[in-house]
Amino acid sequence: MTPYIRLHPADDVVIARAQLLGGTVVEHVTVRGLIPPGHKIAMRDIAPGEPVRRYNQIIGFASKPIAAGEHVHTQNLDMGPDKGDFERDYAFGADVKPAPAKREATFMGIKRADGRVATRNYIGVLTSVNCSATAARAIADHFSRKTNPQALAAFPNVDGVVALTHGTGCGMDTQGMGMQILERTLTGYATHANFAGVLVVGLGCEANQINAWLATGHLAEGENFRTFNIQDTGGTRKTVEKGVALIQEMLPRANAVKREPCSAAHITIGLQCGGSDGYSGISANPALGAAVDLLVAHGGTAILSETPEVYGAEHLLTRRAVKREVGQKLVDRIKWWEHYTEINEGEMNNNPSPGNKAGGLTTILEKSLGAVAKGGTSNLEAVYEYAEPVTAHGFVYMDTPGYDPVSATGQVAGGANLICFTTGRGSAYGCAPSPSLKLATNSALWQRQEEDMDINCGEIVDGTASIQEMGQRIFELVLATASGAHSKSEQHGYGQNEFVPWQVGAVM
Repeated sequence: MTPYIRLHPADDVVIARAQLLGGTVVEHVTVRGLIPPGHKIAMRDIAPGEPVRRYNQIIGFASKPIAAGEHVHTQNLDMGPDKGDFERDYAFGADVKPAPAKREATFMGIKRADGRVATRNYIGVLTSVNCSATAARAIADHFSRKTNPQALAAFPNVDGVVALTHGTGCGMDTQGMGMQILERTLTGYATHANFAGVLVVGLGCEANQINAWLATGHLAEGENFRTFNIQDTGGTRKTVEKGVALIQEMLPRANAVKREPCSAAHITIGLQCGGSDGYSGISANPALGAAVDLLVAHGGTAILSETPEVYGAEHLLTRRAVKREVGQKLVDRIKWWEHYTEINEGEMNNNPSPGNKAGGLTTILEKSLGAVAKGGTSNLEAVYEYAEPVTAHGFVYMDTPGYDPVSATGQVAGGANLICFTTGRGSAYGCAPSPSLKLATNSALWQRQEEDMDINCGEIVDGTASIQEMGQRIFELVLATASGAHSKSEQHGYGQNEFVPWQVGAVM
């Protein structure tokens, strides 16, 4: 096995498979100095201003002369004088291909009365505003299996009671984009298949009035969907008592479910990557992409997101758009982000993070090209705004920030009933009510943080598994997890703190 990885014959760099010492010969080029694992080595002399290619795509421009064998990173590679604003060929629909042969697979899901299928069976406590977060947490804590196990002892089919609180809901324009996003997000969670029942707790005087939200979301109270305010109830203690009583009424109905065989077409995965490294685009991301192609062939749905982290690679997605307007909607969201970052005195290349850079990623272009690999090769069927209901089947896109909890919150609001999350540096993310699977990009991470990782895609880097083999393993793990097998993050109790709706606009 070679000590390096070449991704494309036309690339200007190769990737160190392990740490390389100066004097090592790579493709007839002598390495100059120490090259950390996952980092790039120049395979030719590169003049200042010249583009540098990885995946046969531009990942940046030489900011100073780069000699063959040198370490290519932040000291000699940047976005160029135009900050990455170079011409891209969107070629709308050029790579659209015939639908794959239909395949059949099943998982043990929970069928709701309205035809939706769940992968988990929770009761949720949501809040209209941050002011009611403490009361909501107290209500859910009453049903904690760790501190009060008898509360759910008679309800083994209920996965738990979770409080999903947030830091907004007031001090904002009641008609603005921020409120619209919050309302969409709460609606998506209130109607999520993985919730057998939902309780919403407000304060009473907040900007995000519960009655206005119910009208906007076309929601109506029922025996498994209840709302009330602290101010109307008479204070915190009475609110907690009332909330506990309402959930106790829901529990017998929530428990009256059973798992039964369901088509894999009912699985919707939110695709995430966080704590990325130089191996992400080589191992876990393309392996997840292979699993996505399998899921799509089985009729399921996968949601790619994190728009600031597809920046510079969006042309690879527009080529797969089934209609020009689908591809154009993605381009329009990219332009929105360029404007949004500019008016906030930032730029799209504020990403990669310091940890990403330590792992070998230099520019957002490079990170994005690896990130889109999570989406496999299937046609792009639709593009959605944040937290919009995902109604199309197949591979779709949702516009979200790159920050993982915010992005995944939007995907779950859109209907994702499972999350697949690749990481190279070692994320500790978990989700509720949709389980999250962690995919390690390298074996060193797997060995170091195995308690948080569900599968080791580092075997691809090690040469012991192919991308397609790993994709099949991920798909099988998805089916098992959707059937009720607990992910590592679920075992640790993650999920309640990771509900983070996207906050846009002025805080007033």
